[in-house]
Amino acid sequence: MMQNQTAPTHPQRALVIDDHPMFCDALELTLRNAAAFEDVATADSLTTGLEVLSRDGPRDLIVLDLNLPDVSGFDGLIRMRTQAPDTPVIVVSSMAENAIISAAIDAGASGYVPKHAPHSEFRAALDAIAQGSTYLPEQYVECPQPSDRADAVTRLRSLTAQQARILELICDGKLNKQIAFDLSIAETTVKAHVTAIMRKLAVQSRTQAVLVAQQAKFAAILPSADA
Repeated sequence: MMQNQTAPTHPQRALVIDDHPMFCDALELTLRNAAAFEDVATADSLTTGLEVLSRDGPRDLIVLDLNLPDVSGFDGLIRMRTQAPDTPVIVVSSMAENAIISAAIDAGASGYVPKHAPHSEFRAALDAIAQGSTYLPEQYVECPQPSDRADAVTRLRSLTAQQARILELICDGKLNKQIAFDLSIAETTVKAHVTAIMRKLAVQSRTQAVLVAQQAKFAAILPSADA
């Protein structure tokens, strides 16, 4: 983690996950020039980002956009924290609502920077996280999450990376046989994972598991939002 304030003993490695090429390139340059990251990988989807981590090993920092082609809501952040539990994650998003920021921190983000913020704010976030602090935008006003939503996020964070992926497929309406085919695993393995998922989420059915997952969607946090 980036909590040690002494000089790093190895080249700093970062991963930027954002599906807007120009913004992704800008973040990469900022990390290289302002924060001396020597190795900055980029990905345009959560799936690709997870593949980078699996292939190349852990990173010292992950910069993550919430709006990605293959995720909806905070499930991407939760899955990333599950895959890389010891790596700080800065969320960089076009959404700047207090409720969204609060939910992102509850889901495990180490910092939150709106996309419209100046580069100096991103650098401030890097400095705060390097010192082991959580970074919040200056305009942020604390917005505690309802207890049921916070509890749902906590339970979702207890899932392994494979279980989180299987829950996502369950939410897509896929049956165990289809999930087994998609993930190239045995159907009995899927059944075992589903049982474990329901136990960790404290639910009795797949439908209830889907309802817990829905608590991490943007619509559940901003039900009246148009975007």
